[in-house]
Amino acid sequence: MSGLGILGGTFNPIHNGHIMLAEYCKKELALDKIILIPTYTPPHKESKNLASETHRMNMCKIACKNLRGYTVSDVEIKRKGKSYTYQTLNLLKEEYPNDKFYLIMGADMFLTLHEWKNPHEIFKNAVMTVIPRDKSDCKDLKSYYNNVIMPMGAEAVILSEPVIQVSSTFVRENIYNAELLENLVDKNVFKYIEKNKLYRV
Repeated sequence: MSGLGILGGTFNPIHNGHIMLAEYCKKELALDKIILIPTYTPPHKESKNLASETHRMNMCKIACKNLRGYTVSDVEIKRKGKSYTYQTLNLLKEEYPNDKFYLIMGADMFLTLHEWKNPHEIFKNAVMTVIPRDKSDCKDLKSYYNNVIMPMGAEAVILSEPVIQVSSTFVRENIYNAELLENLVDKNVFKYIEKNKLYRV
């Protein structure tokens, strides 16, 4: 049985914060593979200046091209429409029936899990894997797990160290400032953005 980390997102665009998050989880949990899953349409928000699904897929592939044990899945893009995590996990289970899934997320998303669509199906198919915003978060995260979602059948891993906070919004808003973004976005992803004139107003 392999351990597969699942990191979904709009990836509009993917940045080094996403990769650092995935790498941290991969190392801490000794995961065999990370699956990046760009969404087709985020169910909880409408993203401004959303690049096409093709561009976002391509940028994810570029970002992890030289990383070992990474793959990019178009499972949500192919399905189209709004993407719900329980559906995605069910489809991935068909593809990886013998592997264990670790669903990677930040603290804010973790604390809303009981409100997600069909949470019991999510908990049945994956271990919730949460990264705190800062070290003071851990107490609240553990309390939420013990009192709210563990009784619902969830298994969770609460990692101890926060990861650099970068937002795709910040990247888009500063897309003309190559020097500022030099350490925030993979250089080949940035070249792709420039070549395709993405996020230009």
